[in-house]
Amino acid sequence: MSEPTFSFTTTAQEVATVFAKEIQGKNVLITGTSVNGIGFETARVLAKHANLIIITGHNSERLKIAEDTLKNEVPSANIRPLILDLSSLAAVRKAAAEINAFPEPLHVLIHNAAAVIGPFKLTVDNFESQVATNHIGPFLLTKLLSSKLLASGTTHYTPRVIFVSAKGHIFCDGVNFSTLERPDPEGYEPLDAYFRTKVANILTAIELSRRSKGQINAYSLHPGVIMTNNMQRGDMVDSLKKLEILDENGRPSDKKHPWKTIPQGAATTVAAAFDSSLNDKPGAYLDDCVEANDTIAPHASDSANAERLWVLTERLIGESFTF
Repeated sequence: MSEPTFSFTTTAQEVATVFAKEIQGKNVLITGTSVNGIGFETARVLAKHANLIIITGHNSERLKIAEDTLKNEVPSANIRPLILDLSSLAAVRKAAAEINAFPEPLHVLIHNAAAVIGPFKLTVDNFESQVATNHIGPFLLTKLLSSKLLASGTTHYTPRVIFVSAKGHIFCDGVNFSTLERPDPEGYEPLDAYFRTKVANILTAIELSRRSKGQINAYSLHPGVIMTNNMQRGDMVDSLKKLEILDENGRPSDKKHPWKTIPQGAATTVAAAFDSSLNDKPGAYLDDCVEANDTIAPHASDSANAERLWVLTERLIGESFTF
């Protein structure tokens, strides 16, 4: 059988069809699954083949809409909704305890959720809200679910953790370790803070793969530039204009950054979760459904940065992550 050919325009449905056998029988948890987002589209295409799809969200009404829509579109799907607020360590621990009480092992954990890119805001734990939701919360969730992930491993299957990052990680100079621990409203810029969390996603995938010594394979990815509600917020428009993601009128511009549809945007997540050719590439970064490690910025691939971030994050959550 020849290797599948994926491209910029490949959709999540197309990838799921190629890897239907790999998806079959798997239990998958996806964070951030509101309708009209790439997390929802990921859940929709996987639900046709998987044994169980756990969808999460911090808003019970939106989560119910997502559950009902998925069950309507895929009547055979086994969908299990779960309230999860990644901005609160206590809420993450509560959700993890619920998941750990489920009888099934967990094959794939997909970190898709992201905080609103907006003004400086502290969480209940006194972390900056974007880094809490995009990095610290997911790190803690992975740690707490690691036993359930490891339980799905066999001689023929290695569980996976997927981090939806962004190519925009190249637009910053890396993780700011000092403000991670001591948030600073003075130097805060919303889009810059977002890009730094995307660096953290890449570094965490690299370090998780290294530390697990083959027991868990982690991957990060760029989904593409996709129109979301976040991009239409007033405080975001000016920043996106500077990067020429939006034109002077605030409309999508493909002069420097071509745009993807939501089905195209979810494609790389599905590939990262189920492409068996990635088995020998733990920690890889994907773009357009294929490995693209050569496009990672140096500050996001540096092993010393990855280890430093891991150790600091353990301190912030008050728990050691061991295997």
